[in-house]
Amino acid sequence: MSDYFNWSLVGKYLPKLIAVLPVTLEIVGIATIAGLILGCLIAFVRIEKTVVLSQICAVFVSFVRGTPILVQLYIVYYGVPILLKSLFSLDISQWNKVIFIYIAYGLNTAAFQSETIKASIESIPQHQFDACAACGLTKAQTYVKVIMPQMIRIAMPSFGTTTIALLQDTSLAFTIGVVDVVGRAKALGAYTFHTMEAYMGAAILFIVLSFILERIFAAIEVQMSFTAKHSVTLPKLRVLQLIRYKRRNTVGVIAKPVPVAAKVAVPGESK
Repeated sequence: MSDYFNWSLVGKYLPKLIAVLPVTLEIVGIATIAGLILGCLIAFVRIEKTVVLSQICAVFVSFVRGTPILVQLYIVYYGVPILLKSLFSLDISQWNKVIFIYIAYGLNTAAFQSETIKASIESIPQHQFDACAACGLTKAQTYVKVIMPQMIRIAMPSFGTTTIALLQDTSLAFTIGVVDVVGRAKALGAYTFHTMEAYMGAAILFIVLSFILERIFAAIEVQMSFTAKHSVTLPKLRVLQLIRYKRRNTVGVIAKPVPVAAKVAVPGESK
């Protein structure tokens, strides 16, 4: 076995793989943030059924969900610069390669997160929207104060799964020349001819990172559960407060019975 696989080389390669780990984590972080922001916008556009934009977003989501991430990466890295140069004489081929990684993975994450956000919002009962409208809340106030806190709790398990899947997908960044964990493992294997040891080191790093992310999201899910005793404090829902206030104003204040004054005894008065 030692002739084909050497565990000592795995330990030797790990520090070299850890040195480029920030590149992988940076891709995951930026793509997640960009994906959540763009995913929220796509979800709201589709829920509100905005003319034209809703159809465009639906086609975009269907395309991303129906094609491999590697194809999307090649389209962003090879296709978009050619298209921009031919249409607008704009040359972006000299950009840093990692920027194209951010764009490709951000768009991919946005498509999947938009479906998660859309499904979470649609799972909230319609009467909550009606109650907010009856209380005079604007649509923006309804989403921010009432819908979003519930949506985050409902969608948190899917957020965790999508983030871990994004971490695994970063292994394809080396295909356009970005030196991340897998890219460094590939280079070490090609240089030393011990490919299995290099990729085993990369696999160990991905397993550890995935386990850490899984534990983090599991802890967040427990804390944000509707049945948790000590849940994370989210923005207070003001619907019930507004309903109580409206009821008090419409029903009126019930007058309390006035106590009968005690009769004061006057000296000399007969009982």
